[in-house]
Amino acid sequence: MDYVNILFDLDGTLTDPYIGITNGVKIALEKFNISETDDAKLRLFIGPPLNWSFMEYYDFDSEKAKEAVRYYREYYSEKGIFENNLYNDIDTLLAKLAQNKKNCMVATSKPTEFAVRILEYFKIEKYFSYVQGSRLDGAFSEKDEIIKTVIEKNNLDKSKTIMIGDRKHDIAGANNNGIDSIAVLYGYGSKEELEESKPTYICDNVMDIPDIIK
Repeated sequence: MDYVNILFDLDGTLTDPYIGITNGVKIALEKFNISETDDAKLRLFIGPPLNWSFMEYYDFDSEKAKEAVRYYREYYSEKGIFENNLYNDIDTLLAKLAQNKKNCMVATSKPTEFAVRILEYFKIEKYFSYVQGSRLDGAFSEKDEIIKTVIEKNNLDKSKTIMIGDRKHDIAGANNNGIDSIAVLYGYGSKEELEESKPTYICDNVMDIPDIIK
């Protein structure tokens, strides 16, 4: 399929943010006297909106989740944001897409301000024409509305637009906005989770993506 507009998730798709995110979550939970050492549970926070994750996995109400997000961001904005790694071959992939005149954008539940700083830190901001994330107050973090905003603000042709992500929220957001999607298995979503979300395509590695985006 000849896609022109390529929307990328950030965490678990472009970068591996494991250390920074899990450290931030542990610090936030400690504020509520919760000591979490289960790596599998901490990994669940990578990808979805933070407030949703605190409510889903620790039964926080909306106000408590909002407070937890605030504690998390106190750590993340200063240190955790840089406890991060670019996935192998991402720079090669982005250069190839740019060479092929693809319009790459970022659609992330991470606050826009943080997303831009991360792209600049890894020196890949030049490959993206637009970055859309959530607000720092935790609002506007649902993937459906983020993808919808990217499409509407850039007047994108949905038939030529595809979303790439590693969690079910990315794929559901694409499906609910009527665009195709690629689920990547090198990130943080399990194969079962991603298959159940019904992506258009599934790929194992970063450099499988150009085979789909002609």
